[in-house]
Amino acid sequence: MQLAVSAIGNQAAEGSAISAKDNRALFLAVAVLAVAGMAVSGVSLQRHYAKSASAFCDVGEKFNCDIVNRSEYSSVMGIPVAAMGVAGYGALLALATFYRSRAETPLRLLAAAVAGLAFALYLTYIEGYVLDTWCILCLSSLGLIAGITLLAGVVKVRA
Repeated sequence: MQLAVSAIGNQAAEGSAISAKDNRALFLAVAVLAVAGMAVSGVSLQRHYAKSASAFCDVGEKFNCDIVNRSEYSSVMGIPVAAMGVAGYGALLALATFYRSRAETPLRLLAAAVAGLAFALYLTYIEGYVLDTWCILCLSSLGLIAGITLLAGVVKVRA
């Protein structure tokens, strides 16, 4: 009987070690996507304040980052949406790296990612139905935050 209990305890310990290792990989993936999000948001912020047109983002009538990044919807209470993106991705990066060992981090990471995704979906709606033009940088950011949200959901389920 003692041997069976010991074997079950060892299996549980091995299972949690594997889960912790898998979660490290998930946190690393979130961190990489967050760094990419900070880069995309940083370029978008630069385009927000730029005086000249950008050639890489002007792909025709329906794809123009400059129109989107300089529209009335590109700021909230005077704060550029792209700056919010840099800060938001920075917070996600901090949660996935410095705070990943805390018990409350999976829930906080998921909540922050869902909030970011909801805001990105709102902005995508504005692009498609109000401005009638798309921003490649914004769509890239949408893909990144969607990926982070998916990974954060997996981390939360495994926690």
